Amino acid sequence: MGITSLVVRQKEFKTRFRGFDVQEVDGFLEEVAIHLESMDRVIEKLVEEKKRLDLENQGYRKREDAMKNAMIQSQNIVEQMKDNAKKSAQVIIANAQVEAEKVLNRSHKRLSQLHSDIMELKRQRIQLEMQIGAVIESHAKLLEMSTKENKAADETDATLKFINRA
Repeated sequence: MGITSLVVRQKEFKTRFRGFDVQEVDGFLEEVAIHLESMDRVIEKLVEEKKRLDLENQGYRKREDAMKNAMIQSQNIVEQMKDNAKKSAQVIIANAQVEAEKVLNRSHKRLSQLHSDIMELKRQRIQLEMQIGAVIESHAKLLEMSTKENKAADETDATLKFINRA
């Protein structure tokens, strides 16, 4: 059983011969009752304050948990972004390597074609030189033959002139 100010006020003691002064005891009990009432009010205020602080604390804990979750989500997003960036970089590098291989292959094909073209041009040059040489040689022979014929014609003409003069 708890002692409250009401219990103290209603408490009655048996009186005996040579007992305590009733007024003094009643005065003391009244002081104790007033003090208990004051303590009850303080306790009630503290209990209310505790409830308020518990609710406030609970709100702070919820905010803390929300912030922790937000930080974890942010970290996860950052990790995903890093992973995506790495994958994207790998794809870009792979595409660049494929493109470089294509360019290199085209360059090799072009170089091979240029070598083939150069060889064909050299062959054509040799053939043309041979044809020109043959034409020059045939013209030289024709010129030589023409010169011999002209000489023979000149000799024939000279003989005819000599005969005509005679």
